[in-house]
Amino acid sequence: MALIGTLTSGVSALRTFSKGLEVIGNNIANINTTAYKASNASFAESFSNTMRGSAPSNGSASSMPGLQIGTGVQLASITTNFSQGALQTTGVTTDLGISGRGFFIVQDATSGAVYATRDGSFRIDDNGYLVTQGGLRVRGLTGSPPAAVGDIQIGQSLPVGAQLQSISIDRQGNVIEFFSDGTSGTNNRIQLQNFNDTSALMREGNNLYSSLTAAGPLGGGILAGNNDPGEDGLGYVQAGVLESSNVDLTAQFSDLITTQRSFQAGSRLITVSDTVLEDIVNLKRS
Repeated sequence: MALIGTLTSGVSALRTFSKGLEVIGNNIANINTTAYKASNASFAESFSNTMRGSAPSNGSASSMPGLQIGTGVQLASITTNFSQGALQTTGVTTDLGISGRGFFIVQDATSGAVYATRDGSFRIDDNGYLVTQGGLRVRGLTGSPPAAVGDIQIGQSLPVGAQLQSISIDRQGNVIEFFSDGTSGTNNRIQLQNFNDTSALMREGNNLYSSLTAAGPLGGGILAGNNDPGEDGLGYVQAGVLESSNVDLTAQFSDLITTQRSFQAGSRLITVSDTVLEDIVNLKRS
């Protein structure tokens, strides 16, 4: 039993620490990914085989400690670190960073699927919609004044005979349009969304998160409460910047070395166990 258990522990170490290496490798690979949030793997012991249960003391005998042998290690969790990344200046008006808590909400106009993202590398498409690089539309308040939740669309309320000259976006998310006749107007306001349990958000690739309902959106629903930037604990919007990855490369290399050593130790455990089993077989033959 002990030898089999040793092999089981070694195999569990290889299987578990290989996943830890995958997590670290993905973090390092995304060191330059806009608004990427680092992941962290944690481990837990596996079920222990009980050889003898513990027992309390009585009038004639002392307490009896239990005898247990563990069966290895398992992956306990993979958590995401949602701490703020550094904001890097780009000078592009539609590049937006969030200083503080919150996520941009974007929607696939075709499927209706809604996602959260911290990646504010937006652009204005041919229909005037503010979209992600993949074409998902940014959600916010629209109208004059902005009051109804909808897709942010630029240049839809032009003065008669005027043309759109430029736009600017302030810290509260107001999209200010400047027209050729010297006037300006605000018909859109970008909104932010925060969640009770960000650990429930699921990565979907392209810097998007799904499972927004499971994460418990504050305000009772997606963009259903006071979602103005700077209000109710939400961060501010900064134009002309993008949030960098929050991966600490030094810490990742340190974890990489530690996890590699653990993997090697598990491999060595299997090798030794195999040698002992071979010795037992040879004893039987002799």
